[in-house]
Amino acid sequence: MTERRSTGRKQVAKALWYIAPGMAELRACPVDAPTAGLAQVRTLFSGISRGTERLVLAGKVGESEWQRMRAPLQEGNFPFPVKYGYCAVGMVTAGPETLRGKTVFCLHPHQDCFNVAVERLTLVPDAVPARRATLTANMETALNAVWDAGAGPGDRIAVVGGGIVGLLVAHLASRLPGASVTLVDVDPSRAAVAGHLGVQFALPAAGLKDCDIVFHTSASAPGLDTAIGLAGEEATIVEMSWYGEQATAVHLGGPFHSRRLKLISSQVGKVSAGRRIRWDYARRLEVALNLLEDPRLDALVADSVPFADAAKRITEILGAGASGIAPVLEYGAS
Repeated sequence: MTERRSTGRKQVAKALWYIAPGMAELRACPVDAPTAGLAQVRTLFSGISRGTERLVLAGKVGESEWQRMRAPLQEGNFPFPVKYGYCAVGMVTAGPETLRGKTVFCLHPHQDCFNVAVERLTLVPDAVPARRATLTANMETALNAVWDAGAGPGDRIAVVGGGIVGLLVAHLASRLPGASVTLVDVDPSRAAVAGHLGVQFALPAAGLKDCDIVFHTSASAPGLDTAIGLAGEEATIVEMSWYGEQATAVHLGGPFHSRRLKLISSQVGKVSAGRRIRWDYARRLEVALNLLEDPRLDALVADSVPFADAAKRITEILGAGASGIAPVLEYGAS
């Protein structure tokens, strides 16, 4: 349990800061009583975006992306020190009467108590437990990618990379009528979770081919080459990985041009072009939360780590061989 000390009408909360390559610390931050237009949230859980936050912790956010990759309520600046994160779920403890006691999602860094403008809060549906709601930002990313791909009923779809985003893309794609969806990963243990979600599984060497849509989420050059090899004639490969400053070699010889393949990017920072004229961020976020009502998605949330231990365990949590799929910080009772 993380201590929060009351100082009159002001609280002293704790927040996780990345302070140097491979190093983090919990820092005190004052939280005033909320004024008009603000709500105060006591955090219950926050999700760690393993791929993105691994690059943040390593200081590998390229300078050209320092502004574009800022989290909505980030404090500090890249590379360090920076208070980062965007998957907070908590309970409103003060503010508008209509929100008090409600469970909400907010794109806020890892912090045990915070004030925020009420328009930045999205109500979590009653059918979505708070812990599962930490997947909301990743579900948004997956939803945007399916839109970007133009995937439709009956398509043969492959998803290369069995991390949290890849699994959520596979989950959404499998709900398209008649679609055949296969998760492709080098780790055979991902077969079990793929089966749990109702999608097929294959190792890269299994011979899958002639796909209509291929999503790539592994953030590796071999994974991207695998994705290109799975694509059928005039198919679309959707690159979802973020590589930071890392240069990525990709083989665009062989059948890439003769098959007239299309390689496109997908990134959640903007609503997919095909929806943008009618959809705003709030509408997309609300739909992402509603898409989390499937209890099978609980299998994607890793064991919780106490927030009080976050600074000393962050390197372990973000390590390449870390167990579980979507790490979660648990804040405990106030």
